[in-house]
Amino acid sequence: MSSEFGPNLVALQTIVYREVKRFMRIWPQTLLPPAITMVLYFVIFGNLIGRQIGDMGGFTYMEYIVPGLIMMSVITNSYGNVVSSFFGSKFQRSIEELMVSPVSPHTILIGFTIGGVLRGLAVGLIVTILSLFFTHLQVHHLGVTILVVVLTATIFSLLGFINAVFARNFDDISIIPTFVLTPLTYLGGVFYSITLLPPFWQTVSLANPVLHMVNAFRYGILGVSDIRIGIAITFMLVATVVLYLGCARLLVSGRGMRT
Repeated sequence: MSSEFGPNLVALQTIVYREVKRFMRIWPQTLLPPAITMVLYFVIFGNLIGRQIGDMGGFTYMEYIVPGLIMMSVITNSYGNVVSSFFGSKFQRSIEELMVSPVSPHTILIGFTIGGVLRGLAVGLIVTILSLFFTHLQVHHLGVTILVVVLTATIFSLLGFINAVFARNFDDISIIPTFVLTPLTYLGGVFYSITLLPPFWQTVSLANPVLHMVNAFRYGILGVSDIRIGIAITFMLVATVVLYLGCARLLVSGRGMRT
């Protein structure tokens, strides 16, 4: 067991180190743009529009949208890191070297996933720090906050992996983020409470997985939520397990490993 565990541990450390070094080396492209984008959201939506809207859920509009904006940055960056990195490995044929090496497919998958999670958390931390220049944040439940943000980053890292596996060209890695991820995020309760919607659309909104993640994170920060926290966390745990098993199966089968 130890003879198999040693090489896999070294491989895992190497993949994670490469992934972190990759997005840190090009930080003007990976860390700076989302920070600038979120500052614009704070200024335009939080300050300018927020003054006209007033309070929401017992908080100022700025306080209310900050958790959603943090979660938005975590989602897009954890997803984007894995889909671009893994597809790049496919495109350069370097993934084939990993596939034929005595490294477990689980090690490869976990390494890329951790890389995506770390980038998502790094950007989320940057956005959190920037938000403190615009409003005051007081964490309501630290355990829920950490659990939700890590699970969310993991889920979207795994989704990014699936996108990269099936992508045949660089255009394919932008279709899902543009036409699926962005609409789900904007309709996921980042800027509003679903209690403002008619009953029918409230029910429809519950089918949006991002809504559960945003509200669970908002509960961790502010202590308010439009959904049941237990259901949201259970959903995220189940989604993480299902997606991981699905990604591992794809990697073991070798499907989509060639561009």
